[in-house]
Amino acid sequence: MRVYLLAVLLLVISFTGHTQGTESGGQFKRLGNWEVHYIAFPSTFIQPSVAKAYGVVRNENKALINISVLATDKAKTAQQVQISGFAKNLLGNKKPLTFKQVIEGDAIYYLTQLDYYNEDVYRFELSIRQGNEHQTLKFQQKFYVD
Repeated sequence: MRVYLLAVLLLVISFTGHTQGTESGGQFKRLGNWEVHYIAFPSTFIQPSVAKAYGVVRNENKALINISVLATDKAKTAQQVQISGFAKNLLGNKKPLTFKQVIEGDAIYYLTQLDYYNEDVYRFELSIRQGNEHQTLKFQQKFYVD
């Protein structure tokens, strides 16, 4: 199942064409001692069986946001962190985000979902904490209805 989810996420990343890092081909930002990978895409991009396994609701107006935090060391060790934050649309309406941690072997993902309308643009602001370490991840995403 893990390999399948990773393959789906890599496929989605390749279709979005938005890359900020070249090491993994995905979107990431270096924040302190972390490499924070992030992706937001329509939940209908994943197969029903995968959605069911992860408790994800598939709907044409529902996005899936996936965050992974890796150490910047050579091993790129997955980090257990606390993530909270919000998504704000262009009208200024804020939606709080609650993340669910998924651990599969050495991989750790943080998933949440967000309702949207066609061509909605959301600005994400996420607080990532681990002990005394605190970083803020900010990114923007435009969503389309299938």
